[in-house]
Amino acid sequence: MTLRSALASLLLLSSASALAAGRPRYGGELRVAHDGPPEVGEPALADTPLEATLLGLLSRPVCRAMPDGTVLPALARELSRPTPQSVRLTLPNAATAGALARAWMRLASAENASPYRALLYPVRGEARQVNTQGATVELMLSFPWPDLERALCHPALAAPASSPGQGPFSAAGRGTLEAQLAWPQGRPYLDRLLLTGTDERGLARLWSSRQVQMELGVSTETDTTAGTPFYATFLAFSPRKLPADFRQAVESAIDREDLTRLFVHAPAQPMPHLLPPALMPQGPRPRPAPPAASTPRTVTLLYDASLDDQRAVAERIQVKLHERGYTVALEPMPRSALRARWAKGDFELMLHALLLPPVPGPALAVVLDAGGRRDLLGVELPAIGALADSGARDTRARERALALAPSVPLVPLYAQGLGVRLVPEVGGLRFDAQGLPWVDGLYLAPQEGTATGGRP
Repeated sequence: MTLRSALASLLLLSSASALAAGRPRYGGELRVAHDGPPEVGEPALADTPLEATLLGLLSRPVCRAMPDGTVLPALARELSRPTPQSVRLTLPNAATAGALARAWMRLASAENASPYRALLYPVRGEARQVNTQGATVELMLSFPWPDLERALCHPALAAPASSPGQGPFSAAGRGTLEAQLAWPQGRPYLDRLLLTGTDERGLARLWSSRQVQMELGVSTETDTTAGTPFYATFLAFSPRKLPADFRQAVESAIDREDLTRLFVHAPAQPMPHLLPPALMPQGPRPRPAPPAASTPRTVTLLYDASLDDQRAVAERIQVKLHERGYTVALEPMPRSALRARWAKGDFELMLHALLLPPVPGPALAVVLDAGGRRDLLGVELPAIGALADSGARDTRARERALALAPSVPLVPLYAQGLGVRLVPEVGGLRFDAQGLPWVDGLYLAPQEGTATGGRP
């Protein structure tokens, strides 16, 4: 071998080695701690950012919306538009298509009413009847709605996690998830996840003792990365049961900046408008003067018993409204019972928290439904959907959110994201447009002397 050919061979070998070292490798297990529930079930109720992330390990919606506006298939193998007012979904098999159709019909039914049903409002019949043909689901629209695909990416539209084969991982014993090798979009890099549920103090202890490599739900700003905050909390009130100046009383009493900074788990932002700051980057609104003194009254405020910061926020509202002549009784309850009371309109006050989609039009639809103004969907959505340009649709939705706010019985309070912390040896972290981490894209950095390989 000549000197020149020997040098060329050495260069090729070093280049190949460097290329391999830069590629993610398959294999290994990741130890993950979180402060969420031990099990995540019904997608429409697993709507905190943490629960939506955990659910997404086992059950994924048909697609994933990315920050650049693109839509990538997830559970679906393909999404297409045969006509401007129809969307065709090709699922892995007929059983998956059937499970998804049943989940959507249940979401839209009167017995299981959910504000997330508004995501399917543009579908003919509001998705109360979804027909499948083998592995294909075809959705016919009642009016033009170019944002339907991005709406279908919402975690609440996933099938229940009990249905096998719906996500990139599958349950393999308590706290253990195994990679699904046949996942339609390519198997995860990691072989398995080892999940540990704990509380905020437990997260700090596990991290400081180096017992975990990833933490979800971290509220500290140290070494924490966060997704965009779309989990919006409102104070919902019943106009039939409260005086006309109740909104003014709340707005004059509550300082959103202080409420968010002192009582809400980070990452969080004050939310002065019906849509989160990420969708409606408007400045804070001036607080109105208190209404004229009126006869003292007692009201009940319902809130989610599983969320510590909702308890703290409810107690703060209790104190501040007392200054306006309201004696507020607090009633914590499970999320399922809370949503059932919402569906019946059986409440005076309620802390109503929702994971809004990252698109102004669909987000406005969910907010209007959550605020009891479902009657506005048939008026507002067709006018938004008629605009072909996505920027024009977003602008129209923001304008309508501002205009409709006084007629929607919701007082927006704050929006939250999901805090994530990783050790340096874990790579590949990125967030989708919903603000959720892409866990199946994580990988362990190759150690010196180990083989590497790319994703097929």
